[in-house]
Amino acid sequence: MDGHLAAGPVLGIARSLTGRRWIWRPGDERVGLAIAQRLDLPEIVGRLLAARGIGWEAAADFLEPTLRVLLPDPSVLRDMDAAAERLAEAVRRGETVAVFGDYDVDGACAGALMVRALRQLGCRVSHYVPDRLKEGYGPNPGAIRALCARGATLIVCVDCGTAAHEALEAARGRADVVVLDHHKSEGPVPAVAAVVNPNRLDCASGLRHLCAAAVAFLAVIALQRALRRAGFFARREEPRLLDLLDLVALATVCDVMPLSGVNRALVAQGLKVMARRGRAGIAALLEVGGVRDAPSAHSLGYVLGPRINAAGRIDEPDLGLRLLLCDDPVEARAMAERLDQVNRRRQEVEGEVLGAALAAAEAQVAAGHPVLLVCGEGWHPGVVGIVAGRVKERFNRPACVAGLAGGVAKGSGRSVPGLDLGAAVIAARQAGLLEAGGGHAMAAGFTFAAARQAEVHAFLDERLAQAAALPAAADLVVEGTVSVAGATSALALQVERLAPFGAGNEEPVFALPRVRVVRADRVGREGGTVRAFLEGEGGGRLKAICFRAKDGPLAQALLGSGGAPLHLCGQLRAERWNDEVSACLHVVDAAPARAPA
Repeated sequence: MDGHLAAGPVLGIARSLTGRRWIWRPGDERVGLAIAQRLDLPEIVGRLLAARGIGWEAAADFLEPTLRVLLPDPSVLRDMDAAAERLAEAVRRGETVAVFGDYDVDGACAGALMVRALRQLGCRVSHYVPDRLKEGYGPNPGAIRALCARGATLIVCVDCGTAAHEALEAARGRADVVVLDHHKSEGPVPAVAAVVNPNRLDCASGLRHLCAAAVAFLAVIALQRALRRAGFFARREEPRLLDLLDLVALATVCDVMPLSGVNRALVAQGLKVMARRGRAGIAALLEVGGVRDAPSAHSLGYVLGPRINAAGRIDEPDLGLRLLLCDDPVEARAMAERLDQVNRRRQEVEGEVLGAALAAAEAQVAAGHPVLLVCGEGWHPGVVGIVAGRVKERFNRPACVAGLAGGVAKGSGRSVPGLDLGAAVIAARQAGLLEAGGGHAMAAGFTFAAARQAEVHAFLDERLAQAAALPAAADLVVEGTVSVAGATSALALQVERLAPFGAGNEEPVFALPRVRVVRADRVGREGGTVRAFLEGEGGGRLKAICFRAKDGPLAQALLGSGGAPLHLCGQLRAERWNDEVSACLHVVDAAPARAPA
């Protein structure tokens, strides 16, 4: 693999077939070489570590992340000790506990984790997930009163509750409340037994990048510690907490938490648990999703996550949670197949909205709007967040998409790195432009009167005006160049050592100069994927795959190159089949190769 000491775009590509500029990832190659020498690593691994800002002191723990080294003491989180004591009291008394969750993957995983942990310890536990359309996000007074009426003396809110002051008041005098959340807090937290949230303003834990399931996992650790100190396990075996890590890994990846520090250890160890396929619901969903090998972070984010999320978007809100709680393989398989069907329906609904949203966004880009805000009558609120993400990817601008119903716009937004959309939405709400709104830097939700769309749009444009300077497409960051002959399974296995990949640890992208497509065809259920076989000018053969190519420019380039050389960019992955390992390039971009001077 070649380095990148030269200045300018990679291979001179200032605008690829997808409109992107190829740029080098900054990094000091001398540092990478030093890491490799000190730790006796291959040079490529040292260079990739250095490019990610990993020094030699932290490299070993990065490559082999362990909870023993990276897991924090749960007590560093504000209110954690109070939460653990109240949970321990519920266990000792055998109380009836209700777990109130959110309808996304993080909420489902955090809910399943708490339900399982408390049931193992002897509590009677029920669960509740609100209906997105009828109840909206988070606790509401009616649901809280209903849980109390069913006998709950403790309500545990997971992935929600930090801002639910009024709703949680409905439990006062009837049940205690413990909140395990991670959403941004704007002011005082509710007056309940405990609010554990690394993003509350008075929490100095430094763990603000934990998802709710990770917070719940730390709460269960603290709970068992409190019970151990009280002698609860003198005559009974302690539950194995590591068996819950598959749920934490799934939530961490799907909630797009950075895969560094403790999150990296949680996901790495959680994937090992998931590979055993001991949880019937996850095993069934992996099977339905066609994941035959050991699951990866990619499997979690692109196979499991969308299917679990689909139910909360357009079907029964608690179907994903029930699947994660299911222990019967036959029942789990039926639920997994239903989630797969629901996800297909979600894709159809999304497709109906996406075309109109892209057209409206394109007109706004032409008009010079830094932020894209598009609304449509009857657009399903369960897919507007996904569509916002697609619009953001297409135009490299913060994008907000909302459905209109009864004169009210309700939607979601997605941002680009460096632009805090959540803060802008909160400011709009504080300015009286929104009926509701909140979020974090990369995502937000909002509700406003449809008649105020122009005002809201102007406000967001002003708050995020720097988006106007962004290029039409995000730059593609490249780690280095590699020839077809050099793109071997051995190299792919070395790159794999830096997994799991995801937010904060992006999978390396390599450029392959002047390759020729020997053969290409469409594969997959609907033919949207292109498979190709490549040949290098210096020899060598390599398989390549391009997902979601459909009829776009990458599909046209691979299928219709006619033997003309192409520059390709992609991720080099190791594929396993019958105990054999081969390399495969997952194509992410392409550009015509000009004849050498």
